[in-house]
Amino acid sequence: MDQIHGEQPTGKDRFGMDWSGIKGTWFWKSPHFNRRNFFRHLGSAIGGYFLLPGRPMESIAQASVTPIGKAKNVIFVMMSGAPSHVDTFDLKEGSWLPKAFDPTSYGEIRWPRGLFPNLAEQLDSIALVRSMKPWAAVHELARTWVQIGRNPVSGLARIAPHIGSVVSLELAARSVDKTLPPFFNLNASDGPGAGYLPPGVAPFYFSPGGNPPSGTTHPDGLAAFTRRSALLDDLDGEMRSSGLLGAKGDEMTAFNASARQLMYRSEIDSLFRFSADERARFGNTGFGNALIVARNLLAADKGTRFVQVNLGGWDNHANIYTGALNPTNANSLARQFDTGMGALLADMKASGLLDDTLVIAMGEFGRTTGMPNMTSGRDHYLQQSALIAGAGVKGKRSIGTTDASGGDTSDPGWSRERSIRPEDIEATIYSALGIDWTTVRRDDPFNRGFEYVPFSDQDLYGPVHELWQG
Repeated sequence: MDQIHGEQPTGKDRFGMDWSGIKGTWFWKSPHFNRRNFFRHLGSAIGGYFLLPGRPMESIAQASVTPIGKAKNVIFVMMSGAPSHVDTFDLKEGSWLPKAFDPTSYGEIRWPRGLFPNLAEQLDSIALVRSMKPWAAVHELARTWVQIGRNPVSGLARIAPHIGSVVSLELAARSVDKTLPPFFNLNASDGPGAGYLPPGVAPFYFSPGGNPPSGTTHPDGLAAFTRRSALLDDLDGEMRSSGLLGAKGDEMTAFNASARQLMYRSEIDSLFRFSADERARFGNTGFGNALIVARNLLAADKGTRFVQVNLGGWDNHANIYTGALNPTNANSLARQFDTGMGALLADMKASGLLDDTLVIAMGEFGRTTGMPNMTSGRDHYLQQSALIAGAGVKGKRSIGTTDASGGDTSDPGWSRERSIRPEDIEATIYSALGIDWTTVRRDDPFNRGFEYVPFSDQDLYGPVHELWQG
């Protein structure tokens, strides 16, 4: 059953709600459940906190923070559908686990080598975040939550930008060459956009197949394109001088100018092309193709700073070990993920690109633990794990641990001594890029102040800097 969960570790929360004795249980099943306090908590921690009475709307984050600043770029792999954490990044062994998973120890990491053999070779660059808890176990809600770093039904969520758009806005000034869009979203056709931020930081959607995006040439040829483009500039110039275009017109003019930089440029076209051998090395899949392009875009250093790559199919309620997580089938979803990610990390490590690129792979939540369900699958669950690599992250270790079943955090493994939330991952991305995660913008259309990370004025969330320590 899809559920929203707002569990606190122990004791009383800031609204006076007593969580003692209900760790790991659902609100409504607990004898400690208090309806009035529950809805107050829901309204703040996972709901419309901007609508709560008495919230200091005029407050500005005053925390003195020091971002890590190790990264220049981000590749974010969205594993839509929610992969089973206990079969992947937080392996738990039992009678249910197929022998072909070949559990193998690498230092402190117990790893499903049979399922992820290529990633096993890259573990020295990988940290596994295991003490993670999502706020919701509803696909669309939780998936959007991960991408915008806040509850999608909260007060300012409808104008909230994708994390990648915030990154693009913040890092725009650092890019000398601005030929390419700063934010690519690969193998998707929609999702969270730029919110209220300028259209220039919106995601550029593209599904790589070995050719440049359509529209980079004119059907009537270069001469016709040049002639018509000049005519458009003349018309825009007249309207701009008369004041008819306004600010939105200036944005459109800038957008058109950026688009033209992608047209009739062989060096740009080459970033989207790859050989048959390269395609095969990354797995001959749409996912592998997208990873090749992600690598190329960042290596070109022409303005792209955030690339999201989407890989769906992890909603495995049935036949999980003969389907998506089948280690004996090279075409299974998990093996496709392993082949592509293994090749990506190996290439980036060899070229040095991994040194300043943060790579994150995660889903929107996790899946049930212990024995599979009656249809040999796993259902939605409020515990998860993530794979994080690059940008100086210390590898071959985990951040946090779970109990024997993987059903609950046993040791958070970081300074805040609680489970890691999506907002903490958001703060981690910003910090890695040298962005102050406590920033509060004063340009939102509601004049409420848009916080990069929610509750920055109260320091409820923050980056997992332990990834770079130890």
